Amino acid sequence: MSVPRILIVEDEAAIRLALSGLLKREGYEVDQASDGLAALDILANERFDFVLTDLALGDGASGMDVLRKAKELHAETPVVMITAHGNEKIAVEAMKLGADDYVPKPFDNDEIRLVVRRAVERNQLARENRILRERVEREFGMGNLIGQGAGMRNVFQTVQKVAETDLTVLVRGESGTGKELVAQALHENSARKSEPFIAVNCAAISAELVESELFGHEKGAFTGADARRAGRFEAASGGTIFLDEIGDMAPATQAKVLRVLQERSFERVGGTVPIEVDVRVVAATHRDLEADVAAGRFREDLYYRLKVVGVNMPPLRERPEDLPALSSRFLEQVAVRLERPTKQLAPGALAALARHAWPGNVRELRNVIEQAAVLSAGDEIQASELQIDTGRGGTGAPIPVPDVAFSEAKREAVEAFERAYLLRALRDHDGNISRTAESIGMVRQSLQQKIRELGLRDEDWSRTP
Repeated sequence: MSVPRILIVEDEAAIRLALSGLLKREGYEVDQASDGLAALDILANERFDFVLTDLALGDGASGMDVLRKAKELHAETPVVMITAHGNEKIAVEAMKLGADDYVPKPFDNDEIRLVVRRAVERNQLARENRILRERVEREFGMGNLIGQGAGMRNVFQTVQKVAETDLTVLVRGESGTGKELVAQALHENSARKSEPFIAVNCAAISAELVESELFGHEKGAFTGADARRAGRFEAASGGTIFLDEIGDMAPATQAKVLRVLQERSFERVGGTVPIEVDVRVVAATHRDLEADVAAGRFREDLYYRLKVVGVNMPPLRERPEDLPALSSRFLEQVAVRLERPTKQLAPGALAALARHAWPGNVRELRNVIEQAAVLSAGDEIQASELQIDTGRGGTGAPIPVPDVAFSEAKREAVEAFERAYLLRALRDHDGNISRTAESIGMVRQSLQQKIRELGLRDEDWSRTP
């Protein structure tokens, strides 16, 4: 974390130097201005984490002018006013204009230390929260849902259409396909995005505790219930609750969830008072709910309540064209997390990824890429550094045999690899055909012919999903 910068604006030299020395000893970087006009010039060209200014600065610009300028340029920058005896009313007016605090003269060193430390900490916390919100918007908006094929385009279109509504959504797909990302994208692109997003894995909570987790409990409702506890539905009120693996939910709990969807209310375990909630429900499952309904394992009325809008996440084995973009995203993320340069995949490594069946879907790909990014020796990850089985005698899941002739299966596999390989190369060179052809050892005309054969378009290699 960088050292906080402070601007002291004080026309009395002795006080200005004393404050500067005090705050420098506290570890701050300190700049000084001997009058208001000088302060305005400094603020116009530099940014500070804190401004400490006298209210009365003699001729020229006043402390109020410094306050207005600082807030005009960077509204989050804290400004504290130093006031002479009898100027408290003006200081209160300054606080109405955005000043964070005021310190009356005479002041002692401990008071200045405390005021500055609190203001700087508040500013840093506000900045960190802003950065976090930007990261969440960047990662949990449509940007984390990456895809080129028809299956993912359908996902994008559905999310865009229903995000602003309160319709219940059922997301279906195999484990690891990114069902929670769909729920997060729905939340972050809705009017509820500033409210809570609460995720609950129904399969990870025991049948005895799931109702307490979802709906809370009253004191004494069961052994160990020593105090009243709010549940996840209450915590999510105003926002979105994501019920992952809802197909594993017990029938008794299904009935209570159905009531929430129908009546927007429930009782805590052991309680009798209805609690009303305003919450959007997004559910997900990898199970065949139609078969579970037919077998009596899942309530038919709840199934239809959940399936107002359906989203189907395709498995990764059906999305080979997305391997380059997904891998690049994971490499960028791990580089940021580890504060290291971003590594690249060698062509052989990308080919190895294309040959794998990915039974664990996108979650498995993320794990493979992150492990390789940490353990690989150079800036470019080689195929030998990927901890996966490529269908050539390893211990991982073999590539499933299609119910087609060998020649047709081979053609489809080769086409999928060519598509993924060329899309990655074109993205790396911003779609420049000549540079791409040179980098992969092809003649420019041959690359253009191959692009036409595969039906690739400019938007296919755009970095925007």
